[in-house]
Amino acid sequence: MHGLWSSGASDKNKAMVEQLQRYGVIKSSKVAEVMETIDRGLFVPQGGSPYFDSPMAIGYNATISAPHMHAACLELLEDHLQPGMRALDVGSGTGYLTACFALMVGPGGRAVGVEHIPELVASSAENIKKSAAAPQLNDGSLSIHIADGREGWPELAPYDCIHVGAAAPQIPEALIEQLKPGGRMVIPVGTIFQELKVVDKKLDGGVSIRDETSVRYVPLTSKDAQLHSN
Repeated sequence: MHGLWSSGASDKNKAMVEQLQRYGVIKSSKVAEVMETIDRGLFVPQGGSPYFDSPMAIGYNATISAPHMHAACLELLEDHLQPGMRALDVGSGTGYLTACFALMVGPGGRAVGVEHIPELVASSAENIKKSAAAPQLNDGSLSIHIADGREGWPELAPYDCIHVGAAAPQIPEALIEQLKPGGRMVIPVGTIFQELKVVDKKLDGGVSIRDETSVRYVPLTSKDAQLHSN
């Protein structure tokens, strides 16, 4: 789709976004604006290179996706991240993409992150508090919850948009059920070989699925399996 490109570590978030635009990964001015506003550097563990286009370990056998993957997912989901809409981020990790969602749906919408590692939920809230999405964490329009992402977050369903940040062996039925008619989900599916799938729920409740690109994500699994994986 976009290919992996290497730029060396940029020293500013804006330079990272501009490079993603130059390489054609970011086409939407809204996606560029949101990724400039939410500084990725606040969401990468100390010692990392937050503006380098590579996934990074965040502890607990989890990763934060490369900037080009976050950008690609935001581009795919932009029409379903309009003000007032509801977005679910499964495997919210450091909270970066959940914060981007919050800015896009605004305080009149809801951005919900689900993460099954309690320590990541706690640290992601601290990351968000330092970011431009802090007011929405404070007013409750952005929230992060400890839960098994395979079950979604039914309390606030249905969602206009669902993003899954880990690869499932198949699409969890609970997530399809929590997708609103007219809504869209992006989810990596597969084990050894993975495809980023775009799932659109039609207004009559039918579902269409297409492959967007080959990807490599950590598995969407149980907390115990994740913590004890090699």
